[in-house]
Amino acid sequence: MTVSLRDAAPLTIGQAAERSGVSPKMLRHYESLGLLPPVARTESGYRLYGEREVHTLRFIRRARDLGFSMAEIAELLKLWQNRRRASGQVKRIAEAHIADLDRRLAEMQAMRRALAELAHCCHGDDRPDCPILDDLAQGASP
Repeated sequence: MTVSLRDAAPLTIGQAAERSGVSPKMLRHYESLGLLPPVARTESGYRLYGEREVHTLRFIRRARDLGFSMAEIAELLKLWQNRRRASGQVKRIAEAHIADLDRRLAEMQAMRRALAELAHCCHGDDRPDCPILDDLAQGASP
């Protein structure tokens, strides 16, 4: 939709990005994913945003800060915008995300333990033998 400046939302993409804490590139990306509805444009094609879009961008940024996937964010946005939603739906998404975070944390802790053991076994001197590289090479075998 093409509009004139006086009828348009008051914020340029740079201003909306600055107010929301989202880069203009990510703002365009979120728009392309359908997380933001299409916004008004000037006659020359520049995007124009309002406070509603900035508020939505802040929601998205906070959800990303918490590690939600784009698919989860899309679902959370729909629930946020639906005043007739059941909070149980939101809680299920959050709990599934917590379970995923717990799984990833356990994987990272296992990686840390394995690497710490390898680092402990390495002399770290001028000799060429290195248990860290030996272990990596064993995993590289076909």
